[in-house]
Amino acid sequence: MVTFIAILFAGTLFAGFIGSLTGLGGGVIIVPLLTIGFGVDIRYAIGTSLISVIATSSGAASAYVKEGILNIRVGMFLEIATTLGAIAGAAIAFFAPTHAIAVIFGFVLLYSAIVSFQKRKEHSNVENLPEKKPGRMIELLKAKGTYPTASGLKNYTLQHLGGGFIVMSIAGILSGLLGIGSGALKVIAMDSIMKIPFKVSTSTSNFMIGVTAAASAGIYLNRGYIDPVLSMPVMVGVLIGSLIGAKFLLKSRTKSIRLVFAIVITLLAFEMIYNGLAKNI
Repeated sequence: MVTFIAILFAGTLFAGFIGSLTGLGGGVIIVPLLTIGFGVDIRYAIGTSLISVIATSSGAASAYVKEGILNIRVGMFLEIATTLGAIAGAAIAFFAPTHAIAVIFGFVLLYSAIVSFQKRKEHSNVENLPEKKPGRMIELLKAKGTYPTASGLKNYTLQHLGGGFIVMSIAGILSGLLGIGSGALKVIAMDSIMKIPFKVSTSTSNFMIGVTAAASAGIYLNRGYIDPVLSMPVMVGVLIGSLIGAKFLLKSRTKSIRLVFAIVITLLAFEMIYNGLAKNI
């Protein structure tokens, strides 16, 4: 038992670090670690992962708020979509076959990795964008902000709020279904669709995933799929890892973060798809 907890703690420490650094929440590593590495039933793994996602969000978001890189106003609004989706996804999860969930999990990760390899323009300065009147909802949200860089504060404003809201709803469904926090889709929605700088997207995603996970974790807890023996070392490991990752993000290069994101996700995607198709999960 001591060896099991020690290995699990080390794995979740790494998961929290990667989850905080990329905005994924750590669940993309924890679910494969528990199901493939330790043979845990995928529904228990998802329940444990949701608890870890809440811990990651709490640890990383507190650091990002202090550093002024997090957009709380935008995150709170988009949480409306992700929370409703998470409740629906958790309800679906109890009727879907476990190997089917594993295959869906793998393809979601693979898509996230492919998108992360694509080069995107960094819309970090409002002055560099064409002049256009923002929508009424964007004006009400006052969806502009600044974030710290090596050369000083940069201005930004978000775009395409409706498109981002729709993708956030899908992210919420996948969060409840797969227990991953859906940070990948949230980062993609904010970075590619809403044109928010990548580091701001990552930090805001970390803030959002905790609320999304909490919405669906209650359903898993009610069904008995959250085990304290698994949850405790996982929660402590990802919390410490997320705090380290949050500090590292502020000094790291965006290109390096994307590369780490893509490599880790690709490996896990193929592993989950293979085991799902082979019905090993």
